Amino acid sequence: MGLTETLADYFDLDSHDTTVRTELLAGLTTFLTMSYIVVVNPAVLANAITIEGIGIGRMRAMIAVVTLLSAATATLVMALYANRPFAQAPGLGLNAFFAFTVVLGMGVPWQTALAAVVVEGVIFIALTAVGAREYVIKLFPEPVKLAVGSGIGLFLALIGFESMRVVAGDPATFLTLSPVFAKDPVALISVAGLLFTFGLYARGVRGSIVIGILGTTVAGYVAAALGYTAYNPENVAGASIATDIFLTGSTTTYSLAAYDIRPLAGAFLSGFGNVDAFTFALIVFTFFFVDFFDTAGTLVGVGQSAGFLDEDGNLPDIDRPLMADAVGTTVGGMLGTSTVTTYIESASGVEEGGRTGLTALTVAVLFVLSLAFVPIAAGIPEYASHIALVVIGVVMLGNAVEVAWDDLTYAIPAGMTIMVMPFTFSIAYGIAAGIVSYPIVKLAAGERKEIHVGQWVLAGAFVVYFAVRTSGVM
Repeated sequence: MGLTETLADYFDLDSHDTTVRTELLAGLTTFLTMSYIVVVNPAVLANAITIEGIGIGRMRAMIAVVTLLSAATATLVMALYANRPFAQAPGLGLNAFFAFTVVLGMGVPWQTALAAVVVEGVIFIALTAVGAREYVIKLFPEPVKLAVGSGIGLFLALIGFESMRVVAGDPATFLTLSPVFAKDPVALISVAGLLFTFGLYARGVRGSIVIGILGTTVAGYVAAALGYTAYNPENVAGASIATDIFLTGSTTTYSLAAYDIRPLAGAFLSGFGNVDAFTFALIVFTFFFVDFFDTAGTLVGVGQSAGFLDEDGNLPDIDRPLMADAVGTTVGGMLGTSTVTTYIESASGVEEGGRTGLTALTVAVLFVLSLAFVPIAAGIPEYASHIALVVIGVVMLGNAVEVAWDDLTYAIPAGMTIMVMPFTFSIAYGIAAGIVSYPIVKLAAGERKEIHVGQWVLAGAFVVYFAVRTSGVM
């Protein structure tokens, strides 16, 4: 039996009405549409993960290696265990929460943040193994689950615009358009690159985000060669723009040191020391909430496109792809990256005819092969990579259409979830605002029977947390 026949037999291609060629093409398509994460994840996490003696260029390269390994592992499990055409990698949104909220905002050591990722993954594995998925879904308010994606989209877009130097801090309004926008090559090149990427995305060009990032990078290097430099933040009066932003990335030479991930792998173990129980629990809860519902929503959404759903609108054997996600998250945290999740970009492969795990296997193999190009990640300037945050942020706003805005008991928790995330620079606080407001408005509307007792417990726990954290007790 040849390789083609072996693959067809293992993944049961005939019963899914597909072929090896179709599955390989679908896998390539999915990889092209989501490969931007190999550049973006290191750019985001390198803001928070710092190790003495390791420069920013090597650090980004190391995180790129870890990103590829965790993505390949999770997607391989999806292929061989779940036999579904879904691809996985460290998720946008949760990596930003990890870096900018947990580590830089809350002052939590990055090792402790990784420990929280591992704990979340283990909890995810345990709940999936015992079949507690239905209880978990019922526990969390529906409007919060539907709104969290849009809130994360705004959160990502804000981070992206800051690194692109489109927006600046202002003492009077807190946020404003950069007062030196027209003078700053970074801002001009960023916006041009963003519009270019939007154009490609709108035309349905495969790999549009990657092409946009690379095109913006080239423009930055050309501008630098012509003698242009990023505007000096010290020369900005009355506002503050992002610092440490340069027209070019790190021009490190190819080195095997980038593949030595020992300083990252296993670092989560030291993160369990001196843990603040309240804060650690909030971080784990947020990681789990977003990971679980983002993955479940993506599986059902892409599954619908593939014709996988049963007559009740459920994805058969959904626990298997959920387990793949949980294993990927756990492995990723152990290696040194933020939470792994299932990518909505998997839909692009499904549209090309991908129906089995062979599509996912193709993506996993391409992730492994991409290890050879890791040093390139360090050469991508931050503003170029963060274009992806704005593009994905816009796409994620579409989740809000699922909210029943004409029902105030849904609109209020959903609106609070979406608005609080970017305004507090925290996904966790947005989720908390939605969870706390949900039972209150339901009770006020005379719909007490629709409130699960667990939702009161969650709301009460968040109230206690914020009372303790903001009163100076801790």
